[in-house]
Amino acid sequence: MTQVNCYKDEIVPRSLVQWYEDNLPSGPVGNYSIQERWLCLERCLYGLYRWYTEKSQRARNWNPDTSIEWSKVRTDHTEEFNTILRGFYAVEQYIPDYVSEGLKMFRQSYGRVQFHLRWGAEEERHSDLWRNSLIFTKAMTTDEIEEYSYNLRGQQWHLPWEDPIHMFFYTVFQERATQINYLNLGLVAKGNWNASTLTTDYDPVFVDACRFIAMDESAHYAFFLEGCWLLMYFFPERATEVCVEVLRHFAMPARHIIPDYDEFATILHKSAIFGMRQYSRDVAKVALEALGIDDLKAVEAGIRASRRVPEVDGEMRPGAVFEGFDYEKATKKANMLWQKIAKYEEGIQVPESERTSFLKLIPS
Repeated sequence: MTQVNCYKDEIVPRSLVQWYEDNLPSGPVGNYSIQERWLCLERCLYGLYRWYTEKSQRARNWNPDTSIEWSKVRTDHTEEFNTILRGFYAVEQYIPDYVSEGLKMFRQSYGRVQFHLRWGAEEERHSDLWRNSLIFTKAMTTDEIEEYSYNLRGQQWHLPWEDPIHMFFYTVFQERATQINYLNLGLVAKGNWNASTLTTDYDPVFVDACRFIAMDESAHYAFFLEGCWLLMYFFPERATEVCVEVLRHFAMPARHIIPDYDEFATILHKSAIFGMRQYSRDVAKVALEALGIDDLKAVEAGIRASRRVPEVDGEMRPGAVFEGFDYEKATKKANMLWQKIAKYEEGIQVPESERTSFLKLIPS
């Protein structure tokens, strides 16, 4: 037999299919079909979601109204500080789009959908937190907030990518960037800011507010990062290619539909809270190292030079694990993740027959 049928009845030479099979990642995962690897990925996302939800409810069950002493907040912040508050609030006004667009994309993935609903609920309280910040600082009146919200929600945000793999990696960079924004504003609130602006905007109330919201963003970043570890483990060629593509075209959500975004972004940049320097150093570099990409240029060179082979959907993909990507690190991270899920399932006494049962795929 010299040929096999592929997706949409395309005919691909057996030699290419055999080459692809021969070049799957080393170790047990290489013995499994693409469909089997997707099944393992889905099961792990469900296990991760359950572990995440329990920890979220136990460790981060804060409320934007009662967990922060808004009555003690300052009402004399600089206009630059108030513009940042308004910008953070504006970005959160597209939560209905963030949630609904994502649910449409991966609605068949039980674990991914369940987490996305949980994520949306946690993002919802971020919107309430920044709304409270505008009210109690008197940066905007209630009427102004209502009009501003109405105008913002008159625009709809759309996903920057049309497939779940791209969105997984996009959200890693986005959640990390948002976390850095809030951590840096927290330093401003502590009075520990060395930039030329915002030096008088210390405020203990915002120290607490930024701490709560940055904890959420850190947890969200960790969840999506762990999902990307799984993608890197099961589909290293495709995942690496997507990671680089998303990195090179990344932009924060809703920037093109928020009417006063440029002013907001300019103040973030001038105050050194967030700009290209922070993105490169504190977002891209950190996330890439966490994903096992030690040399971005080497990975990009590998993508350009690699031989392309057929995937299950008929698309031609890069067919090699590239230089600059630490596959052993992805394996180690995936193994740690599976161990965490196994420990959680044992702790809640999931019947043995129903437990996540693919630890054997990961070499010890």
